[in-house]
Formats: sequence, C-alpha cells, structure tokens
Amino acid sequence: MASSNGSRRVGVLGGLGTRPSERLSGAGRRLLAYLAVKGPRANRLLAGTDLWPEVSETRARANLRRALWQLPRRWVRPDGPDLQLDAAVDLADARRVADLALADTLVGADAVELLKHDLLPGWYDPWVLDEQDQFHLHRIQALEAVCRTAADAGAYPLATGAGLAAVCAEPLRESAVTALVEALVREGNRVEAARRYTAYAQRLRHEIGAAPGDDLVALVRPYLRRRP
Repeated sequence: MASSNGSRRVGVLGGLGTRPSERLSGAGRRLLAYLAVKGPRANRLLAGTDLWPEVSETRARANLRRALWQLPRRWVRPDGPDLQLDAAVDLADARRVADLALADTLVGADAVELLKHDLLPGWYDPWVLDEQDQFHLHRIQALEAVCRTAADAGAYPLATGAGLAAVCAEPLRESAVTALVEALVREGNRVEAARRYTAYAQRLRHEIGAAPGDDLVALVRPYLRRRP
C-alpha cells in the first residue's frame, strides 16, 4: 500500500508501532491504530463514536480533536468530513499476501513472516474485536495455503515454516496440523511428522476428548510405533 510519503509506516501486527518511531499520546495511539485498521480513510463522526462509545457525541468530537492535535504532523490529513492516514500499513500488506496465498500463488518467506502476527494483540476496544477475529482466521487459512502450495512446488522449508506458524497459532486446528504433517512426509521427514501427529493427538484427547480424523491418521499410520 503506497502513501504520499512512503517513508511513513504504521504497524499494527504484533502491536502498534510507527516508522519513523514517534512518541504518541494515548488518544493519538488509538486514532492512529483505528485509521490503520479501518482506513486509511474514515469519517470523523464515525471515528469519534467508535473510539469513544461511552461518551456523548459532543465529547467524542472533542476527544477526536485532541487526538488529532496531539499526533505528530503529517501522519493524518483532515479532508472535509473525513480523516486520511498518510502512511503505509503492514495490515494492508498482510491482507494482500494472504489473498495471493489463498489464490494458490506461491509467496515467499517474507509473506510468511508477515502472517505470523495477530492484529493488535492485547487491545480490547469494541471497534477492533471483529477485525482481530477476521484477520486471525484469514492469516491461518493463508498459512495453510502457503504450506500446501509450497509443498507442491518442492519448497519444503517454506512449506514447513508456514505450516508450523499455522499450528503455533491454532494448535487444535486439524487442517493446519494436516498440512504440516503432509509437508513433512513429502519432505521425507517422517519421524518429525509422526512426532507432530502424536503431540496433536495427545493434546486433542486431553482438551476435548476427541481423536484425529481419518485423513490425518492415514498420513502417518505407516510411521507410528506399534505398541507391543
């Protein structure tokens, strides 16, 4: 995502940050994060009521004006009834590479690194909760897709890295475990495939009292130790 000044970037994956680094007030941080997630363009009135839902509309407007005044210059540009974020955002990059991965396009290790992080972890503002859930699912699905596409291309380090990232994010998600185990088997790393399967089966049984599905079991059955 390009901005009028490509040197300014807002990061919201894994936490909020800016490049160049800026010291931000609490209100400024909230506004910058809001525009990075909801924007880059947003209506002033909607932004104020989303960011400060517990106060009156008049008070929300005042809070928004204060946040704008406290932000360093050039990051946010007023444009009539709207606000425009004048910076690139890592979330836009992550969504783009996730869409490419889900279209079975082989992406690189940089894309996998971008998809390892959740959106604003530790933030519980009402406006961000649905966005967090949607992006979390989007990135996990994309990591699984990278795992499968890379395995098909014989790019096994990329495949297993993406699969492991998906499993770390959702340890009980069977489709993620299946993608990783299949990539390990195809790589020839059968011991690791069996180990990953066994750890998943034990955790699944302990946490929800269930067993892995037949498709996953079939992948590793030849490599599991038989009990005497």
